Amino acid sequence: MSHKETKEEKERWQNWLALSTAIMAVLAALTTLYMGKFSSRAIMSQGVESDQWAHYQAKSIKGHTFEISRQALELQYHSQKGLTPAVAADYQKVLQRYADEAKRYEAEKKEIKAKAEAIAKTKLKAQDMGGNFGYALIFLQIAIMLSSLASLTKKKYLWYIALLANLGWIFFFLDGWLLFY
Repeated sequence: MSHKETKEEKERWQNWLALSTAIMAVLAALTTLYMGKFSSRAIMSQGVESDQWAHYQAKSIKGHTFEISRQALELQYHSQKGLTPAVAADYQKVLQRYADEAKRYEAEKKEIKAKAEAIAKTKLKAQDMGGNFGYALIFLQIAIMLSSLASLTKKKYLWYIALLANLGWIFFFLDGWLLFY
């Protein structure tokens, strides 16, 4: 009679082992999905951020060009003698337009910079999240491997270690979402 109970206990343990391994495999698939999602988000954000900084540089160059042109025209204007009021007014209009353009580019640069910095923050957060999901996945892979070894060798202690490895998954999976540190 006691031999049958041992056989039933063994069968029950193997059922729990199979069920827990299947659950770990599903969690590994889910974790892989999130790891890929946030890693892709980080890569895409990097491209958008680079585009913003390129746009910033273009605006900077254009603004600088207007500023240099304004300074050159101003020097030319001040070195002229005996200008008619109409010509002097034309100089003043062009100088004002160049100054306005330089100011406009400066304001646009500030907006672009703020946008690029916000994208950089999004990128860094996505990198952190993706990395934590990657660590979580490693713990699940270790747990699945230990569960498989427990199944092959019929050693319960390997299964218990596998269950403990899931604590690492829980920590990093939650850290992926909450970014504890």
